[in-house]
Amino acid sequence: MRADSFKDFVLDQLGPTPPLMCKAMFGGHGLYQRETFFGIIHKGRLYLKTNGMTQPAYASRGMQPFRPNGKQILRHYYEVPVEVLEDAEQLRAWAQWAVVPPSAQLVLPFHDSLPSLDVLTPV
Repeated sequence: MRADSFKDFVLDQLGPTPPLMCKAMFGGHGLYQRETFFGIIHKGRLYLKTNGMTQPAYASRGMQPFRPNGKQILRHYYEVPVEVLEDAEQLRAWAQWAVVPPSAQLVLPFHDSLPSLDVLTPV
């Protein structure tokens, strides 16, 4: 798949996420919602921003962090699993967690215990 056709596929899957912007950068594309940088499209793969609450959902599926080159690893951006990428509704949910990541601090006042670390599993 050509890089541009993969980028177009990702943008179609994300749908009319307002206001979604895709900017060319460093041989790939950056995804933004307003001023928030939340994703990277690079060499036919999509990587979304993670935090301590969301990263285990990626790692448990065998996904790896973004490596723009052999010397660099961006540990807060993980590759999106194919099954999520192909399910537009699920991809939109994962993208939303990349824009506004959940945090344990937000959960504590409302729950007696912390939620499952796999917060990205659809209910």
